[in-house]
Formats: sequence, structure tokens, C-alpha cells
Amino acid sequence: MMPDTLWKRLWQEAETRFAYVVLDGAQNKGLLDWLQGPDAPQSECLFASDLSPDMAEVAPYLVKLEVGSRFSTDFIQDGWSSNWGILLISSAELPVVWRHLRQHTLVYGPELEPMYFRFYDPRVLRMFLPTCDETQLRDFFGGIDFFLAEGGSQATGDVWSLADGKLIRESTSVA
Repeated sequence: MMPDTLWKRLWQEAETRFAYVVLDGAQNKGLLDWLQGPDAPQSECLFASDLSPDMAEVAPYLVKLEVGSRFSTDFIQDGWSSNWGILLISSAELPVVWRHLRQHTLVYGPELEPMYFRFYDPRVLRMFLPTCDETQLRDFFGGIDFFLAEGGSQATGDVWSLADGKLIRESTSVA
């Protein structure tokens, strides 16, 4: 379960903005059923639209969260500490955030081979953000105000933001 302090921070920040989660289909068995069910939230796949069924199951999905919705509550109850994805806050509507995040799903290796970049895995985000310079951080954040993700243990969480081009990490613990 998400620490109460992060839960409150998420909805406090989302009061004048939008809350989203990027969910990793590879970590979420049955995610497509959840996103296509009767109470499905607004969502978009971050990969190309013509995916095979196998690839669609493991793809990342940007999902708009609504305070008090069943989906939001279930995600927080079941998904926290399972590396299901990352939360973010933005003033931008879903299509704008979706276009921005899509730009970061593919990177190129040393031989210029395309590789998927799983920034939406909290373990990857924790390792990636501190390695970025100011230009990379501004590009990665784009119109995103905050990223919220699991910390290194079940009882912790991190809030990542930018201030004057510098990365700010706030750690929260329930202990």
C-alpha cells in the first residue's frame, strides 16, 4: 500500500492539475482487462498502435487517475511496492502527456540498435534520473511537474521534481 504521505501529496498536487500513472504491462498481469473493463479509466498505450496481442499485454499504458475512483484506489492498494509503474502530476491533458512520454520509450544502444527504455519501472527511474544533466532533465520532465515512485523498500516513496534545472528528490517513509 502507498504511504499515506505520498497518497495525500498526490491528490494535493493534483488538485489544480492532473494525476496519471504509467503502468507496466509486463509487471501487471491482466492489465488490459483492467483497462478495458466497465469502469475503465482514460488510458493510452505508449507503444505504437499496431501491436501484437502478446506485445499489447506487456506494453506500458498512461492512465489518468481520478480521485476516489475504483481504479485509482485499487492501483494504490494493490500496485504499490510491486513495481507496477510510476505516478506523475502535470497541468497537461492526457494527449499532451502521452505524446511527450512516447518520445522516451525508445533509446539507441552503442551500435545504434533500438531498445525499449523502461523508465516507467520505479527501479529504472530511481537509477536514471540522478544520472541526467540539466538539459536531459528538462527534456525528460517536459510538462511534468512531479514523478512519484516507489523508493528502495516497500515503506518508502520518492517525489522527483525540478527546481532551476536541478533534480529535487524528496524521500518519504512510513516508518
